[in-house]
Amino acid sequence: MLTRALLVLLMVSGAIWPAAAEDTKVVALGVANHVVTEAELAGGAAVPIPRFNTPGIAYVLLATAKKGDTVQLDLKQGDKSLMHNVETLGEDKAQVLLLTGKRGVPAGGWPDGTYTAAVKVTRDGKAVIEQSSEPVAFE
Repeated sequence: MLTRALLVLLMVSGAIWPAAAEDTKVVALGVANHVVTEAELAGGAAVPIPRFNTPGIAYVLLATAKKGDTVQLDLKQGDKSLMHNVETLGEDKAQVLLLTGKRGVPAGGWPDGTYTAAVKVTRDGKAVIEQSSEPVAFE
């Protein structure tokens, strides 16, 4: 009986079986003036923000995403979603880069206001991540 109790205790504490894989996390989230790459974001360099006359691209780099996760990324002006991109993962991925936005410049430039990137990761019908970048003004 004591042996079974110790076995259960060891299993619960993770001493026999390794702990569950890391949770999905946001590595980078923001708005850039160009199409960013995984290498650029993983390197941690500052990403230039858009100006009124440059492209505006929202980006998110996620770590340890799971098969079946749905990742939605929105480029927002204030509370209004201007553009979005949604991807449902067909397999576990160490990193996921998702982009949305405009590679060109809107006629007359970007309207005044602040812009954010907003990401939502859904797993098994429940939101596991909902996060927005800091608002930036396109000068």
